[in-house]
Amino acid sequence: MNDLRPPAANGTGGSHEDGVHGEDLRAAGAKAEDLRAAGAKAAAIAAGHLAGVAGRPVWQPVPAAERAWLSDQELPEAGRPLAELLEDARTHVLPHPMGNGHPRFFGWVNSPPNPAGVLVEPLAAALNPSCAGGDHAGPHLERTVVRWLAELVGFPHPPGGGLLTSGASMATVICLAAARQRAALADGWDAREEGLSGRPPMIMYVTEEGHSCLHKAAQLLGLGARQVRTVPVDAAYRMDVGALRAMVAEDLDAGRRPFCVAGSAGTVNSGAVDPLGEIADVAAEHGLWFHVDGAYGALGILADGVSSAAPHYAGLDRADSLALDPHKWLGVPVGCGCALLRDPSAARAAFSLVPSYLIDDNAGELGWFAEYGPEQTRPFRALKTWATMSHLGRSGIVSLVNHTAGLARRLAAMVEESADFELLAPVTTSITAFRHRPHDGDGDGDGDGDGDGLDALNRAIPGAVQARGNAFLTGTRLGGRDALRACFLHPDTTERDLAVLLDEIRLAAKSLRT
Repeated sequence: MNDLRPPAANGTGGSHEDGVHGEDLRAAGAKAEDLRAAGAKAAAIAAGHLAGVAGRPVWQPVPAAERAWLSDQELPEAGRPLAELLEDARTHVLPHPMGNGHPRFFGWVNSPPNPAGVLVEPLAAALNPSCAGGDHAGPHLERTVVRWLAELVGFPHPPGGGLLTSGASMATVICLAAARQRAALADGWDAREEGLSGRPPMIMYVTEEGHSCLHKAAQLLGLGARQVRTVPVDAAYRMDVGALRAMVAEDLDAGRRPFCVAGSAGTVNSGAVDPLGEIADVAAEHGLWFHVDGAYGALGILADGVSSAAPHYAGLDRADSLALDPHKWLGVPVGCGCALLRDPSAARAAFSLVPSYLIDDNAGELGWFAEYGPEQTRPFRALKTWATMSHLGRSGIVSLVNHTAGLARRLAAMVEESADFELLAPVTTSITAFRHRPHDGDGDGDGDGDGDGLDALNRAIPGAVQARGNAFLTGTRLGGRDALRACFLHPDTTERDLAVLLDEIRLAAKSLRT
């Protein structure tokens, strides 16, 4: 048998120290064996959970006793064995999912986890690096997946032109901070050094369909909610570019400082894609930073089914920045967004701060990822993203987008074919926005005799559907009306699931009206 003990310090072997090393190795071996056994059990539990998802309710409320177990635990005085912890997770955690792993989960924009991403998560945890920078696997692999993401959606990718984040909310903060700093430097001052006090208000433009993360980022960066202008939308819930032009002109005349316009490549409410090329024209004319929120919808550019989606995205490649979420349409396990930048130096100007204890003479021209955003210690997000994208391949990603976008179009057709449903917006990505209009025999077809009653019914339907456990639906407000929205991201969802969804809505509505 090979001797795995390190040589003694004096080179003679057989010392007291050598005995200590042997004990250390035996202890390490025992710990490794425990980890192997627990790891095998964890893998079996995870595989069993994933295999059984479709046969269980999509979602059910957490019972009071289980909620108390989850919420009210005391820290144990003594450490607990790994096997016990896994059993607790199997018994008390896995039975109460959010529901997004199920093929009939149509709520919000939450995908099921790709199995490749699930499998490599423990490996990233085993390495447990900080991917702020340095010469190790994490940062190098991140360069690759960021480039892959940019190439998939046709966004320019100069060296260093992006980084992975916790999600699109953080990606948006990074992009808008870069925009703010660029505008300040162009005006002859430094926002990082001087702050915003005493300067003309910096104005950003978003539509009423723009995601809340844009507003949060503006508030966090000190711009102020009042400086976020809400641009009207057209009948298809896309930015009204004529209104944008008028608002920019008005702000300039008033001595304010327009600096950024944010378009959407797929809104959460309806999946609408703003007229990105026209917005890019306005941005170019006035020197505005053009940001695109593609957190959910940017990958929709790949759809080439019944009708190509690419024309809807014309102008995306002209943006200064793009936020997208691999943990949405791609199914990367949650905790992975991406900020893409046409000029990476803008983000570096907004964030770079390298103290003496972090100077790395081998960092190269691009420096560390930590110089391009607010995070210093950064997790190994690239591994699960790389595994997911590699597992799917480009053809698999395109197939996933086409499948889910096709489901949204099919549901829209089913809605229009049904006398008791109404389509509220064109389908552009993989979201269908509609509402239920049950017939009650009074001749008006609204199911309640007035618009307020119909709003109240559609507002109550999602909760009633969710509680039944056979499908999961969420609601929203669209065009001043309460609406239902179904988002399709699951590769295993079928047309039969769409019929189940509509039937569940009818049954839920009936229960609410009796």
